[in-house]
Order: sequence, then structure tokens, then C-alpha cells
Amino acid sequence: MSHLLFEPLTLREVTFRNRIWVPPMCQYSALKEDGVATDWHLAHLGGMARGGAGAIIVEATGVVPEGRISPQDLGLWNDAQRDALAPIVGFMQSQGARAGIQLAHAGRKAATWSPWGTNRTGSIPLDEGGWVTDGPSELAFPGLAAPRALDEAGIREIVEAFAASAHRAMEAGFDFVEIHAAHGYLLHEFLSPLSNTRTDEYGGTLLNRARFLLEVVDAVRGEIGESVPMFVRLSATDWTDGGLTLDDTVEIVKLLEEHSVDLIDVSTGANVPATIPVGPGYQVAFAAGIRERTGVPTAAVGLITEPFQAEQILASGQADAVLLGREMLRDPHFAIRAARTLRQELPYVPGQYLRAYR
Repeated sequence: MSHLLFEPLTLREVTFRNRIWVPPMCQYSALKEDGVATDWHLAHLGGMARGGAGAIIVEATGVVPEGRISPQDLGLWNDAQRDALAPIVGFMQSQGARAGIQLAHAGRKAATWSPWGTNRTGSIPLDEGGWVTDGPSELAFPGLAAPRALDEAGIREIVEAFAASAHRAMEAGFDFVEIHAAHGYLLHEFLSPLSNTRTDEYGGTLLNRARFLLEVVDAVRGEIGESVPMFVRLSATDWTDGGLTLDDTVEIVKLLEEHSVDLIDVSTGANVPATIPVGPGYQVAFAAGIRERTGVPTAAVGLITEPFQAEQILASGQADAVLLGREMLRDPHFAIRAARTLRQELPYVPGQYLRAYR
């Protein structure tokens, strides 16, 4: 019996062997604070490729040093970072997975302490290695330092940085790229009226608030060419009155489709503190709503942990792929386990692991 989880999916000229994908998950493991990937990243990402994932998206990767969430984040603003990623990309591909990378700028949520390795939280003081952050307006995320409002020259520089990082991603061999416009980071901050109070062409109307994102999308497409898929991760709702709604996000996705985006990675929240009803598959309905109302392919995220649950999301037409984060951390071989659970023949189980599959 064939299951949709294991059906290939083709976007542009790239075919993914299945619909079980790994979302970007920050590791805070560039411990020299230079943005360079290490053996940890090879083992972490390579294990999930060996375990049968169809696509793996490398964690939020700063396009400029000031765009990192923490000093321990990966970066792609120089060639040394590119060169460290290239063999990791090659190993993922050698195991049959498609390799992607999430290009990101953390905006007003940058320059924070790593969530592990220290007992400190909040913004890193300037005299302890922190930096002044950027945002659409001088509005702080609660508990963090206030950003400076980007001027138009600063916006142009960041657009160019996204393009330069995308160029390096292609040189490193990545199969696709994802632009991070969710979770309260810079591009999401511009999209949401809760964080963007500008009165120039980057503020006010939804179209104006989406302008920065569209400029990034166009610049990235100019570097990766027409054959490479481009994803955008969006927070479909701010879960707060006066913030982004699903209706707003549908309109943003229509614009993104016009600008050659191929798939929307649908998450929610994190731009402002909010009460979110968390439970199994709690964000899937947003992926379904976007897919139904725009026709644009979507990937669903949010406490997807079981093979039958993941298959049902696809079989019911709610999404085109599922992204499993925490479950992949618990079990990097989830795809192989899912195939065994669903009694699906899987031709790409590593020979070394066939004893466990049979």
C-alpha cells in the first residue's frame, strides 16, 4: 500500500523523495561565535538524512552578524561559513535527502543569550558581546532591548545581504532556500502592525508592510535562478487582537506567489507574547486554510509526532508536506519508523540498518 507520506513531491526542478521533512531548528552550536558550522551540525543534520527524511532545512542562518539570534548561531555572510556547510550539504544529499537552508535576520529579537550553556536570559549587554538590534520601529519585544528603526539605506543593505547569502548557499550546493519571515524576527516584524508603526512606504497598509519581504524574495530569486525552489516561513497569525490574521496571511501568500515563491512553511505566533492553544497539530489548520484559499503548496508544522497523524494531514489535503521538529530530535530515523508502522516498502533504508527495518 502506498501512503502520501512517501510519495515524491516535485517543486520546480527538484524532486523530494518523500513528504517527511525536517524544519530549521537552532542548535546554538557555533561555539566560536564565528557563524561556522561544526562537526555537531554534520552529525545532527546527517543523522536525519540517513534516517530517511525527504528534506532537511538548516537552522535559521544569519545573513549578517547582527541578524543572529545569539552569538552561537550559524551565519552565511562570508566564504568560510559557506565552505564549512558544503560538506554537510554533500553528506545529506549522499543519503538521499534534499538540503535546504533558512536565511534569516532576527531583527529586534537578536543579540540574546543562548537558551542552553548559560543561565542568563534576555538581551546580551553591549559590553558583554551584544549589539544594537534593528527593527521596523523603535518598539522592543517585551523583556528585550529596544531596537533602532531601520532607515531605507539599512533596508537595502539587508536585502543585499539576503541575496549574497543566497548566492553562497548555491555555491555550497543547497537544493533550495527558505526565507524566514515568521516567529517575530525581522521580516515578520515588518509584516505585523503590532511591531511596525512606520509611516513610509514600508509601513501602514498590508502591501507596504510586505514590501521588504517581497524585495528580499526578488533579490534571492535573482541569485538562485529559476530552477531552485524557494520557500517562505510565515507566522499565519499573531494570536493577538490587532495583529496579523489568517486573512492577512492569505493576501501575503498571494503576493508571494506572484513573486515566484513555491511553498509556504506555515507556523504561527512569536511576534508578541500571546496565549496560544497548543496541542497535537495545533497549527495545521492554518496550513490548510492557506492551501485551500490560494492554491499555493504548504508545509504543516506544530506537534506532529505520529505516522498516522502525519499521513492524515496529507491525505485530507491540509498540506503537501509535514515538518517534524521535536519528534526528529527524539528520533532522527522517524521516516524509517513511520514506513515500518505504516507497512510501507522503503527502498532507501541504509543497508547498515536493514536488520532494524525488517
